[in-house]
Amino acid sequence: MSRSVRTSPEGSGPNLSEAYDTALLDLDGVVYAGGNAIAHAVDSLAAARDGGMRLAYVTNNALRTPDAVAAHLTELGIPTGGEDVITSAQAVARLIAEQLPSGARVLVIGGEGLRVALRERGLEPVESAEDDPAAVVQGFGGPELPWGRFAEACYAIARGVPWYASNTDLTIPGARGIAPGNGAAVEVVRIATGAEPQVAGKPLPPMHRETILRTGARRPLVVGDRLDTDIEGAFNGEVDSLLVLTGVTDGAQLLAAPPQHRPTYVDADLRGLLTGQPEVTGDAEGGFRCGGWTATAGGERLELDGEGAALDGLRALCAAAWTAGGERGCGLDSGKALARLGL
Repeated sequence: MSRSVRTSPEGSGPNLSEAYDTALLDLDGVVYAGGNAIAHAVDSLAAARDGGMRLAYVTNNALRTPDAVAAHLTELGIPTGGEDVITSAQAVARLIAEQLPSGARVLVIGGEGLRVALRERGLEPVESAEDDPAAVVQGFGGPELPWGRFAEACYAIARGVPWYASNTDLTIPGARGIAPGNGAAVEVVRIATGAEPQVAGKPLPPMHRETILRTGARRPLVVGDRLDTDIEGAFNGEVDSLLVLTGVTDGAQLLAAPPQHRPTYVDADLRGLLTGQPEVTGDAEGGFRCGGWTATAGGERLELDGEGAALDGLRALCAAAWTAGGERGCGLDSGKALARLGL
């Protein structure tokens, strides 16, 4: 079934922050990049919170503890408590605790966030394959993670213990650009061992379950920058999503997205929480219209006519591309149309 970027839900008021009770916000590429707040994030989140929306921060980055993340957000001007942060370390720790007895030793390849989450679930973190671990868990360990840690994981996995990963994001955005994420490190161990980990983080169900259990959200809106984690996670959890264009996803990737990677809404940044989404009308035969733009899918490329706000043009293009692409994703050339929008 094709899908189009939606307008704001009927009867819920003009703003997304009024239509949903909880924003489940990704961090890297959405709220901050390289530790610094992204433009408009602080003010937009404050306005959404003041309007009654609960803010919860949901990150696949397992390096830091929830308290450390909350302290960082507070320093940026976003008052946050540890209970408002949900990490993939917490999700994978719950997954392990459901399969191993209390007190089981777990070899940690990663940072303090994993160790704290394991202890919270009654598990004992250890550092060596010689410590007789019952499992291996791997999470993002930061740029200083020693290469020898991967060897420890391989030694233990070769002995037959189960292997878990907090997440498999191949990249992580930073102040200087895109850097390797935990998924790249997981691939090192996968190649060396031939094993497959059980993964907890977005877009998989353990992370969504952890988020709902900890927030109690009834009408959640997932807000993210990644199609293959944030948006697919919302799709798998059958909840709505807002894609912001402040992270790793560009216009061409969005237009080519298969159904599970198509967000409900798209906006430039977190100011999108404070506005309604404009209506997209039309059909494949006559074209899809948003604002002053009309988008159509031709034989080889997407066509865009009109003028107006660039985001309206992108929303119209999404409707045309996703209708043409169906279940496969759109393979039409979008370069000329996106160039008209400066995207």
